[in-house]
Amino acid sequence: MRAIAHQNDLSDIKTLLSAAGLCYEDLKPEHMEHFLCLHQNGELIGAVGLEVFGGDALLRSLVISPNHRGKRLGIHLVDGIEEHAEDAEITTLYLLTTTADRFFAQRGYVTIERHAVPEAIGQTTEFVSFCPDSAVCMRKTLG
Repeated sequence: MRAIAHQNDLSDIKTLLSAAGLCYEDLKPEHMEHFLCLHQNGELIGAVGLEVFGGDALLRSLVISPNHRGKRLGIHLVDGIEEHAEDAEITTLYLLTTTADRFFAQRGYVTIERHAVPEAIGQTTEFVSFCPDSAVCMRKTLG
């Protein structure tokens, strides 16, 4: 059910993110090696990804199709991307959210000051352009 994304998933991921009102404009085919997808009957129903910077990564683009929400699929994807991160020797995940801070807090993410992220994370499009200053910044140490 959950699988590493392929480059041909990019268009469907962008469509799903756009429909959910989430940013997608900066996604490129090379990002797909660190994205997970959920498909059902050939349809993309969920995705999540990482932007990797050495031992740190930005968790981004967690999205579930509206008619599949409430089925714990978001938890399934977050668990999977954390496993993927550990396999890639990533030790710390960072994220920005305007709506899901309680969801991530329940999964061990802690709120931090936005300026406390590593420089490479702070220079991503998510931090610089996409997410408002009011977004909650969170971190989780893996392992």
